Amino acid sequence: MNTTTLPAFGLGTFRLKGQQVIDSVSAGLELGYRHIDTAQIYDNEADVGQAIAAGGVARGQLFVTTKVWTENLARDKFIPSLKDSLKKLRMEQVDLALIHWPSPNDELPVADYMQALAEAKKQGLARLIGISNFTVAHMQQAIAAVGAAEIATNQVEIHPFLQNRKVVEFARANGIHLTAYMPLAYGKVMQDATLLEIAAKHGVSAAQVALAWSLQQGFTVIPSSTRRENLAANLEAVKITLSDEEMSAIARLDRGERLADPDFSPKWD
Repeated sequence: MNTTTLPAFGLGTFRLKGQQVIDSVSAGLELGYRHIDTAQIYDNEADVGQAIAAGGVARGQLFVTTKVWTENLARDKFIPSLKDSLKKLRMEQVDLALIHWPSPNDELPVADYMQALAEAKKQGLARLIGISNFTVAHMQQAIAAVGAAEIATNQVEIHPFLQNRKVVEFARANGIHLTAYMPLAYGKVMQDATLLEIAAKHGVSAAQVALAWSLQQGFTVIPSSTRRENLAANLEAVKITLSDEEMSAIARLDRGERLADPDFSPKWD
């Protein structure tokens, strides 16, 4: 098991660019977020870096994640691309560097880019390393390449409508932590009758219930928002405790509704 744990709550920046992401990260830092998640393909690392630099929070108090894009997985591109990310972020090291997606159609062997990722850690470019969007088969290959203890997390889509159970079970059995992205299913949780009913009982929102459900299972969550009131409300989810009955009711909402499924996706479990 990786001994260094990820902060349970983070701020996602997917689809946010320019002033929008600067404002979101700035407000997040003011509200107490200390875990910021970005990626090379988001094309916002420089904006995130700017917001962090202006935010006045000591670097040692922050946990910053970025992800290496598929086009940079080849050995000759991997480390230079991560150095470029660090330059944009205005940092000497990220706290966590992830493989964003397995190589499309498995053109490159998992072992090759996992070893490149391990080398990036060895060079001090990343404090921790991990994976994202990895299936059970890809996780098996990653473990074979670098060992499960080196993999700080697998960041995958998890929300009440896509509970990704096979991936979750395999990761847990191998001591790999899970980070749930899109934990609010692009806001779809706000319309669900079961979540609304549970939310009413607790005097909170359906979004807060969905986040509490993920947190209660031990997942790290990285919701994003451009609105300060939503950023603040999301953080309050850590105070909610759901009953076993409520957790079971949410478990029954799984319908395999995958929202992130680009044409280069691996064959999902």
